[in-house]
Amino acid sequence: MKVYYDRDADLNALRGKKIAVIGFGSQGHAHALNLRDSGMDVRVGLSASSPSREKAIKQGLPVLDTAAAAREADVIMMLVPDEMGGDVYAKEIAPGLSKGKYLAFGHGFNIHFKFIQPPPDVNVFMIAPKGPGHLVRSEYVKGRGVPCLLAIQQDPTGDTRKVGLAWGSGIGGGRAAIIETTFKEETETDLFGEQSVLCGGLTELIRAGWETLVEAGYAPEMAYFECVHEVKLIVDLIYEGGISNMRYSISNTAEYGDMTRGKKVIGPETRAAMKHILADIQSGKFANEWIAEYRAGLPNFNKMRKEAEQHPVEEVGRKLRAFMPWLASDRLVDKAKN
Repeated sequence: MKVYYDRDADLNALRGKKIAVIGFGSQGHAHALNLRDSGMDVRVGLSASSPSREKAIKQGLPVLDTAAAAREADVIMMLVPDEMGGDVYAKEIAPGLSKGKYLAFGHGFNIHFKFIQPPPDVNVFMIAPKGPGHLVRSEYVKGRGVPCLLAIQQDPTGDTRKVGLAWGSGIGGGRAAIIETTFKEETETDLFGEQSVLCGGLTELIRAGWETLVEAGYAPEMAYFECVHEVKLIVDLIYEGGISNMRYSISNTAEYGDMTRGKKVIGPETRAAMKHILADIQSGKFANEWIAEYRAGLPNFNKMRKEAEQHPVEEVGRKLRAFMPWLASDRLVDKAKN
């Protein structure tokens, strides 16, 4: 495994180049602002109707229509949602690509599954921060950084790694670590982690625990504290020093319960499901299913999102968080800004 730091990167590989960040969502705003603050020539590419235009302008960034930004830039970073990437590329980016330009990605999805296939004379790389964009921005402002993954897909000019390292360093990744990988490895592990542990696995575990306690007659508020609120406290300890660090901090009773009961919850059936999820990712089945859902107008996605928002645990959470107003101060996510 190759690991790089700020000392291995030369920001001059990016200075003097015109940079276009396509998209201004969670990752887009972080990349654009961090690079701007690192002294780079950054503009943001957005559709004329994008609600993010005003946010980017308020941050002092030049905003162009997507196609114009792509034509003007030497380095183009695609940070639109995965499901939109193929269409945006075909309609807005590809016409502005020319020999020797750099096309970059924050996630390998569209390159790995071939929804985007750049011409061979264009350099293609990926810088994927291992954290949400709001954390990428907040850590940079604090003088810290979020580790990033670097991958090189096409390198006709022979200096794509230098440009990629400069990008990673410019957004703060070199303060932590920039780890070299491949588009395939990043994409498949990222999707698996999201679906089986970080998002899909965690949210279903939380709701199942909450529902079990409530159905057994316990107060919904007590169930919320035990199965939702305290998740952050445990995860922070794991984030700081691993599972053993968390176990050192909790009571012996909790640790014994952890080690003797955890495998009953995550048993053979769950592990088999994880292998099935991974197989669907590796084969491209999930990617094709997701793009088909998007092109159909997201009927199932929107239905499931609405149902999830109406789950009783959400209402209990809103009531309890109102008792802790400090949770709303210094938020990483401020929908009016980023």
